[in-house]
Amino acid sequence: MFRIISIKAKSGIPFLCFCFYITGKFIIYIQFIGFMIDERLESAIKQTGARVLILDPIQAYLGGTMDMNRANEARDMTKRLSLLAEKYKCAILLIGHMNKAGGNKAAYRGMGSIDFFAVARSVLLVGRIEGEPDLRAVVQIKNNLAAFGHSKAFRLTETGFEWIGDYEITADEVLGGIAPKVNKLEQAKKMLRELAKTSASVQSSEIFDKAEELNISKRTLENAKKKLGIKARRIGNSWYWDLDKVKPE
Repeated sequence: MFRIISIKAKSGIPFLCFCFYITGKFIIYIQFIGFMIDERLESAIKQTGARVLILDPIQAYLGGTMDMNRANEARDMTKRLSLLAEKYKCAILLIGHMNKAGGNKAAYRGMGSIDFFAVARSVLLVGRIEGEPDLRAVVQIKNNLAAFGHSKAFRLTETGFEWIGDYEITADEVLGGIAPKVNKLEQAKKMLRELAKTSASVQSSEIFDKAEELNISKRTLENAKKKLGIKARRIGNSWYWDLDKVKPE
């Protein structure tokens, strides 16, 4: 279900508030035309019982009266949002745009004060992949709640959105506009195809050892295995990968 709710702005400056109802929970997505005050945010959450609030972009939420580069002002704003999230048990996602400053430190190229980065429990960097005009990378650059997630990629074309999944790229490569040195998934698939040329079945430990020599992670290797439709079977106490059905590139 989808609907638009109307919340009167004290300032008279309009904004669009889209509410999505997914599996029993409301998600509020706010696209700003002007700026917004906290009372209206709280009103929107109370009206819908939302469990996710997305502010896009955070720069517009701040308005013209707040200096994003002043730590004390940024800290005060993020504290208010944190209290709002805790009060209503609502996750808050802040979307900000990178500035054009040089260097590869994402924390200093984001939304102004470093406090925005510091207060977040998880930070994701989304950017173009050099040499791949249709691909975008999603790289986690901070995570206080769990282990770091593997970088992901998705494709945007005239036909729509396509999720690619795991992708070997670093935050430095995204920020610096540097083409990834090697697409590890493609490298893993190539390695398995080469093995298939000479062996119909190979012990999994041997395959993992070869992958390690090429700095290919086990996760990436497992993804390559899945992409190529390779099945594993146990013989005695050892596992083997059947490569007889792997097609040449």
